[in-house]
Amino acid sequence: MSIDRYAVVGNPVSHSRSPEIHMAFAEQTGESLLYERIEAPLDGFIATVEAFLENGGRGLNVTVPFKGAAAAWVDRLDPGAALAAAVNTIVEDPTGGYVGYNTDGPGLVMDLNRLLPGRSRLKVLLLGAGGAARGVVAPLLEGLAGVLTIANRTEEKAAGLVATLHGAGYREVRSAGFADPGGGYDLVVNATSAGLSGGVPDIPEDTVRGAFCYDMVYGGETAFTRWAKSAGSAGTADGLGMLVGQAALSFQLWRGVLPDVEPVLKMLKEATA
Repeated sequence: MSIDRYAVVGNPVSHSRSPEIHMAFAEQTGESLLYERIEAPLDGFIATVEAFLENGGRGLNVTVPFKGAAAAWVDRLDPGAALAAAVNTIVEDPTGGYVGYNTDGPGLVMDLNRLLPGRSRLKVLLLGAGGAARGVVAPLLEGLAGVLTIANRTEEKAAGLVATLHGAGYREVRSAGFADPGGGYDLVVNATSAGLSGGVPDIPEDTVRGAFCYDMVYGGETAFTRWAKSAGSAGTADGLGMLVGQAALSFQLWRGVLPDVEPVLKMLKEATA
């Protein structure tokens, strides 16, 4: 009997932790599957996806830079993926074709609920208004934020995302620039790409004082979490828990069972240490 095959598609993808995460989930839940990395040419995403699925692949995770292309390729979008305009999980539709989901935002909220148990209706600042922010903003509003400010280096881009959210019925959201994002936040989430090059968003230190600060970039202490600690934050975390959370939700979409993230998160932290 052939074994069910899954994969993560991206470029580059050699750094992805997804195979070890999903194989740990499979062992934990007693599911039989294989999970691999596939690096698609920058101009060959669709051909790569279709070849994998036509050769018996059961589902895919999608990472940068192909999440937008995945949203355009699938036959149907889950509402969260439609609002994000990005897909990170492709699932077979039992009625035919493929459905696109975005588990990034729900994975973030899952991790924040683990880190901040019992907290709700928080005053939240989201830094950045690009693809990463777009993928998490609605789940934040639905699951944790009482009021949300989206701040960006160019406020016009943040205002555009806020207008989209208002049009989708999300009212408790406003925009700001980095120069004056306000303060008194319970939670600050960094969704900018600055951390990928060792940078920090150019915001005043007062912005994060007393707030729990979360960097969606993972890898232990990041430039943003170091800076937030020095600026007087109430606590910090990197995005490793989000990575495991979004993977767990993808696994549930494919296999119908939600794995326990804690032992896998512990395994990854020990491996990193």
